[in-house]
Amino acid sequence: MSITLNEICFRTLHQHEPWTLATYEQADGYQALKRILANKTPSQEIVEQLKVSSLRGRGGAGFPTGLKWSFISPSTPAPKYVVCNADEGEPGTFKDRDILRFNPHQLIEGMIIACYVVGATDAYIYIRGEFYEPIARVAAALEEAKAAGYLGENILGSGVTCRIHFHVGAGAYICGEETALLESLEGKQGKPRFKPPFPANFGLYGRPTTINNVETFASVPVILMKGGNWFLDLGKPNNGGYKVFSVSGHVNKPGNYEIPLGTPFSELLELAGGVWKGRKLKAVIPGGSSAPVIPGHMMMDLTMDYDCIAKAGSMLGSGAVIVMDDSTCMVKVLARNAEFYHDESCGQCTPCREGTGWVARVADRIEHGEGTERDLALMTQVAMAMVGRTICVLADSIALPVVSFMKYYREEFEYHVKHKRCP
Repeated sequence: MSITLNEICFRTLHQHEPWTLATYEQADGYQALKRILANKTPSQEIVEQLKVSSLRGRGGAGFPTGLKWSFISPSTPAPKYVVCNADEGEPGTFKDRDILRFNPHQLIEGMIIACYVVGATDAYIYIRGEFYEPIARVAAALEEAKAAGYLGENILGSGVTCRIHFHVGAGAYICGEETALLESLEGKQGKPRFKPPFPANFGLYGRPTTINNVETFASVPVILMKGGNWFLDLGKPNNGGYKVFSVSGHVNKPGNYEIPLGTPFSELLELAGGVWKGRKLKAVIPGGSSAPVIPGHMMMDLTMDYDCIAKAGSMLGSGAVIVMDDSTCMVKVLARNAEFYHDESCGQCTPCREGTGWVARVADRIEHGEGTERDLALMTQVAMAMVGRTICVLADSIALPVVSFMKYYREEFEYHVKHKRCP
């Protein structure tokens, strides 16, 4: 597998040790930061470039990054914080761990720039505990950056202070939700907070906080080097730049592929070697397991960008593209998904705690030939009762897929109920 996060990452990955500071600097690493510090670039100017670029959050929600950074003014009284969500737990997603493994300095540079923009002196990387190699790489990169003067007091003689701290999570999927992450970072149970207030007003330790995903931060330096319009032109309106897609499932070459937003899905599938074993494409989950499924024939007409996928009734999410061939049992897929979300519910909200359990049990009954006609209606009824009724969207993350599976593949569920087996 290989990723090429914009031009800098593309160049570094062709070196023997792309994760080192020396290699990153050879590829113009930290030049954007040096230019900002030397010119004392106003924060608003950086924010405007990000707005022009149409960089949207690469973690799932797709919220405009420039707009998010503008929520905290440099004049807001300290302390303020910047947090990187490196708790990549969405099933089917594996792009961030490769950025952490192969290009950690680009993430660090993006975070330092974010601290400069919002006026924060301290930042945190919350990284998933199972990422053994990425943890080691990021820890080493932070030490290299500190020794080179990019981190600490008075970085590069600019008078700016920036410290980046490191926190290893314990592997809870719910901690990928930004407010649950903050709770965990504070030493509490990782359970989502009510919103509002939002993190920009009441974040880490009750202070204004900017939170972004690994790929989002890592995209910032090259945008500021080459300009917002350059990045925008790589993609399409409202969907700027390139994005890394994690392609898995029934393809010949699963892996991470970076393509311009707006690229036809058919081209991404071709990059991944096409559907394996000469089989036909049956279905695609375009944005991780929480995204509604799209039938293969529909997916072949779509482009890989936030707006097009949303119009088709799903979401681009984290960019985890799960491909399924014509031998796939869609009932089994849904049952496995439902089991995951039931296990990962924090239990704070009754509709999620009970609803995910009901969906998982009903889907399991149908999959094992024990379902009834009533179960088909019950599963959809329970799913719809969960949507929009919880603090975070974990309940929606299984409820909306249930609706999509029943919409497009109801006949398979009915066959399981009638014949007590898979078609």
